[in-house]
Amino acid sequence: MERPFSQVDVFTEEPYLGNPVAVVVDAKGLSTEEMQRFARWTNLSETTFVLPPQAAGADYRVRIFTPSRELPFAGHPTLGTCHTWLSHGGTPHRGHVVVQECEAGLIELRRDAGPGGDLLAFAAPPLLRSGPVDEKTLGHLVEVLGLDQSDVVDAQWVDNGPGWVAVLLASADAVLAVRPGVSDLDIGVAGPYPPGSPEAFEVRAFTPALGGFGEDPVTGSLNASLAGWLLDSGRASAPYVASQGTAMGRRGRVHISRDDDGTIWVGGGTVTCLQGTANL
Repeated sequence: MERPFSQVDVFTEEPYLGNPVAVVVDAKGLSTEEMQRFARWTNLSETTFVLPPQAAGADYRVRIFTPSRELPFAGHPTLGTCHTWLSHGGTPHRGHVVVQECEAGLIELRRDAGPGGDLLAFAAPPLLRSGPVDEKTLGHLVEVLGLDQSDVVDAQWVDNGPGWVAVLLASADAVLAVRPGVSDLDIGVAGPYPPGSPEAFEVRAFTPALGGFGEDPVTGSLNASLAGWLLDSGRASAPYVASQGTAMGRRGRVHISRDDDGTIWVGGGTVTCLQGTANL
C-alpha cells in the first residue's frame, strides 16, 4: 500500500544542515514489526508514523522508532512530524496550538514561536529522572568522553524519555574537542560560548540508539532537558539559542524560551527535503 511519506530537516531553516526525520503520514494498519522494519531500512536516527488520536484533546498520535527500538518521546521527530502533519492538511483543534499524542503523553506544540513566526516549538516534557550522577557513573562519563574529572563543571541526569545524562564543560571549545569512546548511556555534553556570542551554548549528543555509539546532529529532547537544568541552576537565561551539529558539519539551531508559568519551549526551523510515497 502506498502511503504519503516525507523526509524533513529539523532545527534548521536551510535544507540539509539540520537533523532529518522520516515521516509516514498515514500509518493505519501497520504493525509494530512493520514500523520497526521500515525504521531500520531508512537508517535515520528516527522514523515516525502518524496515526489517528486515541486520547481526548489530541490532534494526532505518533509512534517514534530508531533503527533498533521504539521511543516514548523525541524532540526533532516531534517537530518534523508536526510540520508534515500540518503540510498534509492537518488542522489543530486549538488554533495555533497542536497537541501530539505519543507514548510519553500529550505534547503541546505551537506555531509562530520564532521572531518571524516561522518556527515550531514543543513544550518540554517532565523529567523521568533528574539529580546528580553518582561517582561510578561520573567516572564512566569522564572515561568515555576522554576527559579529566577536573574538566567537568557539573553532571546531572536529565532523562525525559530517551535516557539522557548530561555533562557540563567550561566552554563551547571544550565541547567541540571531545572525542568519545563507546558507552551504553545516552550522553549529552554542553558548554557555554563567550558572553555576547550569537549562540549561548554548544551541545553534542552521543547515543547507542544510532548503532554502536554515534553522534546525533541536533537533539530536541536533550536540549529540552538541558534547558531546565541550565535555567534552574542560573547558568542560562531565557530566551537563548543553542548550537548543535558543528562537529558534524551541520548548523543546527535550537531556540529555547520559557513562559511566565515556567513552561519551557524548544523550537526550531523545519524544512521538507523529500516528499512522495512509501510502499508499506
